[in-house]
Amino acid sequence: MIQAPLAQRLAEGIAASGPIPLAQYMAEANAHYYATRDPIGARGDFTTAPEISQMFGELIGLWFADLWDRGDRPPVRYVEFGPGRGTLAADALRAMRKVGLEPPVHFIETSPVLRAAQAERVPDAEWHVDLVGVPDDAALLIVANEFFDALPIRQFVKTGEGWFERLVDCTSGVFHGVVGDRRFDQIVPQTLRDAPEGSILETCPAAIAVMRQLAARLHHQGGVALIADYGYRGPATGETLQAVRGHAYADPFADPGEQDLTAHVDFGTLAQEAVAEDLEIYGPVEQGPFLEALGIGPRAASLAAAAPDRAEDIDIAKRRLTGPDAMGHLFKMLAVAAPGAPEPAGF
Repeated sequence: MIQAPLAQRLAEGIAASGPIPLAQYMAEANAHYYATRDPIGARGDFTTAPEISQMFGELIGLWFADLWDRGDRPPVRYVEFGPGRGTLAADALRAMRKVGLEPPVHFIETSPVLRAAQAERVPDAEWHVDLVGVPDDAALLIVANEFFDALPIRQFVKTGEGWFERLVDCTSGVFHGVVGDRRFDQIVPQTLRDAPEGSILETCPAAIAVMRQLAARLHHQGGVALIADYGYRGPATGETLQAVRGHAYADPFADPGEQDLTAHVDFGTLAQEAVAEDLEIYGPVEQGPFLEALGIGPRAASLAAAAPDRAEDIDIAKRRLTGPDAMGHLFKMLAVAAPGAPEPAGF
């Protein structure tokens, strides 16, 4: 039985106007979810790479510092999309400072709960709801770690009559997917239109909008963006929508707004969009080889030598970040840079 205010509101809207697009359901559910809790860590629903080990953020910081140094050390601003608790930024900025880079910090974050957590770790940050508020007077060092996966997706289902959008309905208080009655064959890439009946195509208009916004700023100001997330090289068919609650998978249609809804990122389409916007692209490459190329092995050895009692934990964290059976294979790295920027390491 529906009790939560968001679920009740969604159910009432569906009862009044009919099923809603999956993207609307996902957007409203995630907006409520992130605004009302800190979902990260043992007490939350999931753990991100920066929370596993300081090595992740440190290497990202040094990656940016290397590009800054080889680019003649221009004025820069550090910008992070969806910075979680601020852990990645704190570790990256600490590493940057050791080589003389101390950029102003800008967080793209809407959650008041997470903004409070970020302020504890990076008290000098400025917060924005999108890139529009970030000053345009310096090159940008942009990172988005597990940001794109939470953006709302659309799903299209192949039937015997063509491709139709998947909608969300509510029957007797239970949310569930249904197939709409409007054909969308024109949205499906030509190479996928003859996919078998029952195939599902996912698209993410919000991700393309963010990429276009990034491109405009990078062209105007210079700089680079690093996107880190779990995903695949698309476009391709397959359903990846998932919910996580208490570090376990859950039903995406249960308890909207009370669990994290994500979908795998289509890195192929993101890269194509970056090329269309005249950006330089590098990758995507798997996270494991990327971190190995940046020196996670020597960094882990250094940390273990400094704290022998933590050596086993450090090795476990390294394997979680780089192992092909952990985050090393599924997670990808994609760099997009302004024309003429130095070629980044790790690719």
